[in-house]
Amino acid sequence: MSFFGFGQSADIDIVLNDAETRKKAEHKSEDGRKDKYFLFFDGETVSGKLNVTLKYPGKRLEHNGIKIEFIGQIELYYDRGNHHEFVSLVKDLARPGELTQSQTYDFEFTHVEKPYESYTGQNVKLRYFLRATVSRRLSDISKELDIVVHTLSTYPELNSSIKMEVGIEDCLHIEFEYNKSKYHLKDVIVGKIYFLLVRIKIKHMEIDIIKRETTGTGPNVYHENDTVAKYEIMDGAPVRGESIPIRLFLAGYEITPTMRDINKKFSVRYYLNLVLIDEEERRYFKQQEITLWRKGDIVRKSMSHQAISAAQRFEGSSNPEKSQSKNAEDDS
Repeated sequence: MSFFGFGQSADIDIVLNDAETRKKAEHKSEDGRKDKYFLFFDGETVSGKLNVTLKYPGKRLEHNGIKIEFIGQIELYYDRGNHHEFVSLVKDLARPGELTQSQTYDFEFTHVEKPYESYTGQNVKLRYFLRATVSRRLSDISKELDIVVHTLSTYPELNSSIKMEVGIEDCLHIEFEYNKSKYHLKDVIVGKIYFLLVRIKIKHMEIDIIKRETTGTGPNVYHENDTVAKYEIMDGAPVRGESIPIRLFLAGYEITPTMRDINKKFSVRYYLNLVLIDEEERRYFKQQEITLWRKGDIVRKSMSHQAISAAQRFEGSSNPEKSQSKNAEDDS
């Protein structure tokens, strides 16, 4: 018998089948620390072993069943009591009974749908994890193993340039142009700024990348703006007719793909914000949304066969000739 915690207990451990070869990805936790987790993609199988090791050999462990779950959930920090599960799969590994020795159980979740990217933000967290449970009458024994999911995108077919104007009547007229509106996470923002009319004394000019996280619905909507990048364009007064080139490399910044209305719980959007400051410290702004996406070709060599074939089916079915030309570009 096991009263008040005395008697038999066990340690449980979840080991993935491809733990030695599977790539890991860095991911930020709630407290800001960065840890490495096993990286998965949509449609990949998650399989492994559950080791149940008895603490006291020779003593029996009575249980009400052993199971493992694969869970995808969203947690809003202002509503921590409620976890919104969008994926919930269960495998029963053992019926109620007793263990007289340590055991290992195999498990497999085949071609698991993982529709969203893992995300830890200011007010929300989206996570995927395995949870193993040995059910007992007084207290369960459980263990969780977090994984990270990346969502891959194909090349946007429509990727128009951005043209905008900043103007104050008879004082200032600026045009600026970016080469496209959709960028992958390791892309370069290339643009140009034209000064058509300058009658106020500008002393500073910069481009910021603003990340805007929106959580909740209705009256419980929260917006968090975070400046993830600052790029100084000029320090000093421009003259009429001058043009300034822009090259902003995204690879060095902490950014994620754009996320729109994820499970009707949250969104993450990115904006280019042009800031001008004159000599009297007045600030002028112009903001434009851009779309960020994760380029699949970067990780393709380390992806499993399942993820490769799924990506090829998706890309190849839309335009086989285009896929071949892209692969040729990547190889060159």
